[in-house]
Amino acid sequence: MSLKPVLQIIGAVAVVLTLIPLIAMDYWWIRMFDFPHIQLTILTMVALITYFMRFDIKLWQDYAFVSVLIGCFVFQYLKIHSYMPYASEEVLAATNETPDLELKLYTANVFQKNKKTQLLMDDIKAKDPDILLLVETNARWRNAIVKDLPSEYNHRVEVPLDNTYGMLLYSKLKLVAPTVHYLVDDSIPSIHSKVVLRSGDSVQLYTIHPTPPMPQHNPSSSDRDAEMMKIANFSRESKLAVIVLGDFNDVAWSATTELFQNVGELLDVRRGRGFFNTFNANNPILRWPLDHVFISSEFRLKEIQLGADINSDHFPTYTNLTYEPDKKAEQQPKPPSEEQLKRAKEQANGVQKVELDM
Repeated sequence: MSLKPVLQIIGAVAVVLTLIPLIAMDYWWIRMFDFPHIQLTILTMVALITYFMRFDIKLWQDYAFVSVLIGCFVFQYLKIHSYMPYASEEVLAATNETPDLELKLYTANVFQKNKKTQLLMDDIKAKDPDILLLVETNARWRNAIVKDLPSEYNHRVEVPLDNTYGMLLYSKLKLVAPTVHYLVDDSIPSIHSKVVLRSGDSVQLYTIHPTPPMPQHNPSSSDRDAEMMKIANFSRESKLAVIVLGDFNDVAWSATTELFQNVGELLDVRRGRGFFNTFNANNPILRWPLDHVFISSEFRLKEIQLGADINSDHFPTYTNLTYEPDKKAEQQPKPPSEEQLKRAKEQANGVQKVELDM
């Protein structure tokens, strides 16, 4: 087969895979195509450049093909543009150097079957975070971590499970009224707690790890979407500054995550700084961001980076925030529209609401 038909097939595949996520259905085989958007953008760009370099564009069929491919590329690129390092930063850089207003976060999906626990502990000690969230943690992981965890982490919420949804939260800072909720499924925990900063200020923390839309986990994305929308509502109603972190099992640019961010009135620390792809750590080609840190406008960003290779299928994330509520108006997100609130309510429909003391 000559090169031209090959490029046309590649282009057609890229167009189809771009359009599939636009279908308003939550089946796993639709929602999974939200993930490889970076790869689709690159594939479309390569097909376009190669087509222009190798062939004269003369026939109407060529013009039609190139026009469709250009439209596809523009659509794909606009979805990920805000995560480019040259785009505008959604979370502004920290301006306050007061150590008591800093909050260092570390989160990692450890991969439950991973036996090399020391790699994680070495990275934790190197990063020295204030708050440590570990998911996919069972009793074996809890025992290994507690054995070697520095004594400063004396505030703990441990929910070890063997179903790959165990969650461990350790903090140097005081946790006030920490509670474990099962928002959607009685085997999928979410930890909610107030955190007292060294300055004495309190902030609200939500940690989540919903199921991904994959046949071995869940045939649809409805449970994941419902949990995210419930957390978004809690965030919007909170009287305190909010941090939401964890393995969302969703990419930052999906319609679900964008709705979660809009309804929760939250900011994405990645925007304007890079993708910081956390999954799949074992595949340098098929990688995308699944582990996230969303914050309310009271916070600024001092540092964000991926953690070391811990022998997991995820890279950890390390984020250093500063609490600067007096400047929140400088990066205030737009309030959600009535349509967005309606869509979020529909996605959370059918799951009993957990009432929280805000």
